[in-house]
Amino acid sequence: MDIISRIAEQKILEAIERGELKNLAYAGKPVEIENLSNIPEELRMGYKILKNAHFLPEELELKKEILSLQDLIDCCHSPEEREHLKNKLSEKAIRFNILMEKRRRSRPALSTYRKKIYQKFGW
Repeated sequence: MDIISRIAEQKILEAIERGELKNLAYAGKPVEIENLSNIPEELRMGYKILKNAHFLPEELELKKEILSLQDLIDCCHSPEEREHLKNKLSEKAIRFNILMEKRRRSRPALSTYRKKIYQKFGW
């Protein structure tokens, strides 16, 4: 055990003795651990920081806007407003597809694995 771990352990034991760790909000409840295994190791910390800041990557933000626009179109009664919303939806969809195509090109390994998966399933 290294020195930092020993110091941390000692501080925790002292806090327990003083009763500072009683009646905590999540006491006795399982700790929810994020699964970041599908994110490359060098990007995990950045994604965690963005998530904690409630910031979505551009592709997720666009997908969210696309879904909202589709809901608005489904509820819209005015033909003019519906046409306006459809145009906005089309713009967002094109932008999303362009962004996703750039992502696919920047990840050659993804296409390699995709081909292998498709072959495995006979597609």
